[in-house]
Amino acid sequence: MELFKPLSDLEVGASYFFRRSEVIQGNIANVDTPHYKPKDLVFEKELEENLRLKKTDPRHIDPSKPGVKFKIVDAEDYSGYDGNRVNLDKEMAKLAETNLMIRMINEALRKEIGKMKLVIQGR
Repeated sequence: MELFKPLSDLEVGASYFFRRSEVIQGNIANVDTPHYKPKDLVFEKELEENLRLKKTDPRHIDPSKPGVKFKIVDAEDYSGYDGNRVNLDKEMAKLAETNLMIRMINEALRKEIGKMKLVIQGR
């Protein structure tokens, strides 16, 4: 239903940022593990590619179908003295950014639910 589309879009974003937070926390937890390669969750590139799509011909794939996936990839090539590739400063910055995005999505969800309440109450 079109009424709930903003909530489902926000749900996808929340899922991504919660999962990314877990991946980054795993990197931080393995900061002292020799030869550990940090991971990251790729979503923005996939989202940008899907947002640019428009169905201009009936033979085209429908871009509105949910097909955006999260993909865990190895992060940039940083190497410490023991082969560990976790850069703690970068991981902490990514975690702070991710937490900020989660807070923004929570605020957007709160506002959308508030709008729905107004509609239901008939105001």
